[in-house]
Amino acid sequence: MAKAIMFLGTGSDVGKSIVAAAFCRIARRRGFKVAPFKAQNMSNNSFVTIEGGEIGRAQVVQAEAAGLLPSVHMNPILLKPSSHAGAQVILQGKVYGTMDALNYHELKPRLRDVVMESYNRLSREYDLIVMEGAGSCCEMNLKQNDLVNFKMAREAGAPCVLIGDIDRGGVFAQIIGSFHLMTRKEREITIGFLINKFRGDPRLFVSGMRYIEEKTGKPGFGLIPFFIDIHIDPEDSVAVQEDRRTLKPIGPGTVNVAVLKLRAISNFTDMEGLEREKDVVVNYLVRPRDLSPEYDCLVLPGTKNTMDDAAWLGRSGWKKEIVRFVEGGGRVLGICGGYQLLGEVVRDPLGVESENRVIRGLGILPVETLLEGEKVVRKVTGTSLETGKRVSGYEIHMGRSRILKRTGGPLLRIHEPGKRRVWEDGWSLNDGRIAGTYVHGILDSPGFRGDFLNRIRRAKGLKERSPGPGRLARFHQYDRLADHFETHCNVDGILARL
Repeated sequence: MAKAIMFLGTGSDVGKSIVAAAFCRIARRRGFKVAPFKAQNMSNNSFVTIEGGEIGRAQVVQAEAAGLLPSVHMNPILLKPSSHAGAQVILQGKVYGTMDALNYHELKPRLRDVVMESYNRLSREYDLIVMEGAGSCCEMNLKQNDLVNFKMAREAGAPCVLIGDIDRGGVFAQIIGSFHLMTRKEREITIGFLINKFRGDPRLFVSGMRYIEEKTGKPGFGLIPFFIDIHIDPEDSVAVQEDRRTLKPIGPGTVNVAVLKLRAISNFTDMEGLEREKDVVVNYLVRPRDLSPEYDCLVLPGTKNTMDDAAWLGRSGWKKEIVRFVEGGGRVLGICGGYQLLGEVVRDPLGVESENRVIRGLGILPVETLLEGEKVVRKVTGTSLETGKRVSGYEIHMGRSRILKRTGGPLLRIHEPGKRRVWEDGWSLNDGRIAGTYVHGILDSPGFRGDFLNRIRRAKGLKERSPGPGRLARFHQYDRLADHFETHCNVDGILARL
């Protein structure tokens, strides 16, 4: 069976996912056959695995850092929050059901077998399992039914490293407080701590590290500097919340893309390919008044709750502004839930997402969507029917859409890799100026992305460009991340405790 290491946090968003990804890459470079594991993840930013199942994006990043194809067993439980009914529970890649927090916690003892089945499968195949905890490891009201923090570490025989976030403040209370909330056995398997997201001169925190070591009796394994020049997929949409990003300046010399910050935004990594193009400015908009005519394109991204977001578009004034933008000649692309929102109507007869059974969409595309109980989860590949450019990506959605009138035409012709059935996806109007698709990752395809942007450049009189490397550049970023941690962390000291 494999050796294991567990990275625990003093809270959410302290950097557990990034640290685990770094150690996956470091271990791979040192000759380990390494795999990531997180027993339970909560995220609407998911991905389709090699088995055709759904897992959190963080474990996809960690798998890529380890040089692996992602598997459902790397994240056997995925919780996808829904605004009205708790969360959708995904077990080993497949939908189990939707339940509120109380019912889910009552189910936890029965889920242990699922978690251990996946862990043991990985443990038989790999030398080292790099495990990630969830949230705070010392939530006292949740410890009894814990699946993912200390109980998982004990099951795996894994030493634990506690991670604190100095950027948010209170790092002494984070680490020392967490340590004093641990049981004796939990303290015994906690081998030390890491302090993440440090800004400034590290010499100024030497006494701080010493103080924490004295109060906990555990060594500090590193003070990790904050970085902004290493690009790793974020765990969730905290990265696109209005309090985390300021609007970048837009003008006639750039391709200006507005992304609607839906309340239940999901799979926002679809925008990463655009954000990495040198002359493209991507802004996530929260307020309708920020959608100025200077924007060349509006993207409606995926959403975990199309029904609620459709109602919100009407209440907030967004519907009026989007229609005005389109009537003024603006380009619009809807992806998955965003495609559904562009349509005439969304029906939810089974109450999959909402107590409402019917809601009006934006009325921009001649599409009607029916939400069904069975989820579509699959990888796809194909071509753009307008340009012949190759596309590839994945689908994750509950709804199926039908065309109400044959104005315009389908956007893509796609199929599942290795399967014969071919079908048409999405819809397009006005030579592609208004379009929608169910395919996540469509903008990662260089040919499609390059053509999409060059159409805008031509219309603005800008020079056309070949597409940049987009998300393909992320593989180099894993080495940069590993280098960063090798420089600022006592990696040898951690690995010696395995």
